[in-house]
Amino acid sequence: MSACLDAWAVLAWLDGDEPARGRVEAALPDRPVMSWINAVEVHYRVERDHGRSAADDVISSLRRALELELPTQSRMIETARIKAKIPIALGDCFALATAAAHRMPLLTGDPEILERNDLPCEVRDLR
Repeated sequence: MSACLDAWAVLAWLDGDEPARGRVEAALPDRPVMSWINAVEVHYRVERDHGRSAADDVISSLRRALELELPTQSRMIETARIKAKIPIALGDCFALATAAAHRMPLLTGDPEILERNDLPCEVRDLR
């Protein structure tokens, strides 16, 4: 595993948005890690826009392509610490905590994350 993905990265990949799509594709051979919290974000967005069957298919595909990780108690506490310091979405805090725990860069295009300079991990802009 060489990178961590957030929901923004996966949704851009699914939508075929460039250059994000190509950058996520390049990371896939190394089986990127993603928090299940962020995978749930992807699921609800796909279900809302394309229906439940499409969302279930996406989760099945993600389970094959990524290392989906359930947050441990210590990861959840670290996420809470990040949220206490940085006023961004809780899902983003899970992505940051996951990347930091693995000492991997977070691949994202989320402006809420990218505009920060006080993050616990390296962030790579997919836009």
